[in-house]
Amino acid sequence: MSDQKERDLKTQGEGPIKVSYIFPNGDRYEGECSKSASGVLMRSGAGKHTSADGIIYTGQWLEDQQMQGRGALQHPSGALYEGEFKDNMYHGMGTYTFPDGSTYKGHFHNNRLEGEGAFTDTEGLVWTGEFHGKAALGLKMQHTY
Repeated sequence: MSDQKERDLKTQGEGPIKVSYIFPNGDRYEGECSKSASGVLMRSGAGKHTSADGIIYTGQWLEDQQMQGRGALQHPSGALYEGEFKDNMYHGMGTYTFPDGSTYKGHFHNNRLEGEGAFTDTEGLVWTGEFHGKAALGLKMQHTY
């Protein structure tokens, strides 16, 4: 292909390319890719990555990095995080469902519960307040009438 045609394709903004790929370690990716400036396919856009050990990430990719933007990460234990990711970590607003069914909904910072949030225990009681990792001083139980 001539250099002019290659430049024309780049300036026209090719749409995402849909792929299904199985990695040598058994991981699988199904979703969107785009071509880098050097012509290499990179995961970019919406996609689903299933690891060989059963962890499933469904969400946004940016320049071949998973867990960047909005998405969901499901563990074989039954734990599930749905929300915002940054640099492969829970970061921003999200909901974490523990294997026992209890949930935390609120702010996350670098994989830690951080800031305003609400924890709903297995009996349905809702506790709100400030969370700081494993510490949550001054939580208040919501009453339902």
